[in-house]
Amino acid sequence: MNDIFDLQMRLNRRNFFGSNGLRFGGLTAGLLATQLPFAKAIANENATQVHPPLAGYPHFQPKAKSIIYLHMNGGPSQIDTWDYKPVLQEYYDKDLPPSVQGGQRLSTMTSGQTRFPVAPSKFKYEQKGACGMWTNVDLFPYLSEVVDDIALVRSVNTNAINHDPACTFVMTGSEIPGKPSIGSWLAYGLGSESNDLPAFVVFTPKFPEDSNGQALFSRMWASGFLPTRLNGVALRGSGDPVLYLPNPSGVSRDDRRLMLDTLQALNRGAQSEFGDPETSTRISQYEMAFRMQSSVPELTNIDSETAETLEMYGPAVRDPGSFAHSALLARKLVERGVRVVQLLHRGWDQHGDLPRQIGNQCKQTDQPIAALLKDLKRRGLLNDTLVVWGGEFGRTVYSQGGLSKDNYGRDHHPRNFCMWMAGGGIKGGISYGETDDFSYNIVKDPVNINDINATILHCMGIDHERFAYKFQGLDQRLTGVEKQRVVTELLA
Repeated sequence: MNDIFDLQMRLNRRNFFGSNGLRFGGLTAGLLATQLPFAKAIANENATQVHPPLAGYPHFQPKAKSIIYLHMNGGPSQIDTWDYKPVLQEYYDKDLPPSVQGGQRLSTMTSGQTRFPVAPSKFKYEQKGACGMWTNVDLFPYLSEVVDDIALVRSVNTNAINHDPACTFVMTGSEIPGKPSIGSWLAYGLGSESNDLPAFVVFTPKFPEDSNGQALFSRMWASGFLPTRLNGVALRGSGDPVLYLPNPSGVSRDDRRLMLDTLQALNRGAQSEFGDPETSTRISQYEMAFRMQSSVPELTNIDSETAETLEMYGPAVRDPGSFAHSALLARKLVERGVRVVQLLHRGWDQHGDLPRQIGNQCKQTDQPIAALLKDLKRRGLLNDTLVVWGGEFGRTVYSQGGLSKDNYGRDHHPRNFCMWMAGGGIKGGISYGETDDFSYNIVKDPVNINDINATILHCMGIDHERFAYKFQGLDQRLTGVEKQRVVTELLA
């Protein structure tokens, strides 16, 4: 032990502001809370929460209390899923007009092609629901039954043309790694109503073995510059849902409780002396791990579900780690007050053999997603649970490589793609935004990824322009510094 070094650590400028600054900040936040009627009204409820919201949050009465974000990683083809383009049949195997392509920067995978032959979708579309939404009934026979609950956005656009920066942009509002994910932002601002589970939970379910599964990086559910206690907790699909969750042989729950109480006393002493916020994180995470030893086994046990419910999600629901199993657990999590649940399904990157591969992807996801919406609705949970579906970009109308009526591939396309939202605060049965006849350019009502994020925050009771965290001298926001808007046309 170096006593002089310890003394310097207690007296240096950074430690002084790290310790006392946190206390002054807490005092300021407490004073702010007394000024806001809505915050004051819920202050007593927050007093006993393990994951309390920030003082003054939410800014206004939210329409959604929880969010389930369904990310189809790889870039689903909008032409083969939601953006119906019947005129394309007339252009089969004809070159895409240069005026449509408009000098777009192409990826290296197709920039060397001598031709850009138009590939119409081989799948069948029909108008479904009371709203008459054009829906791919070949790929989405189950989702076609619930389109009256869906707000479809056909004019989403992004900046990046490659997967990693595009996924980072979708999940963090920035192509630059190191920013917090949307789940971490929501956990930071709103906390969680669950005292026995994390505020932010992530699933990375299994996907078809022969698909092109892009790598997933943990920064998609990481807290970036926010406190690390706001990281998403990834539940595993096989073995123990969380590593080392059970006590070792010979260690009882009382033994674990005694050990944690002693350890936390030491950590609180260090926190009081040095003011390191990561010490607070360690205290809270140890305590949450202890609570999860009881809550997670109960969560992952689906034997209490009715036969009707299990049948609704499909036969794969009994396979831990499947998309269907993860979707059912997502419902159970929001039912227990978890704020954010994220499902990331890989394999949607179809540069070739698209019809067969996208068919396999939809076989795994269509029935469980439709069941999730129906299950939430019949339990009265869809009214205050926001469900979001989408990828990181779309696909080109022209074929990559060989083309036939039944087989084609598509390259990356950031100019336009489709997302949909349902549930808390969303007007169901509508389509918003339009693209040209080639699904290549937006012709009406463009929606940027950060417009989507601003709309999500609005549904959760947050004004995105006032939701900031100071880091490196800047007021950092999920929606960035450029002007973004809440897409009010989607709101109920």
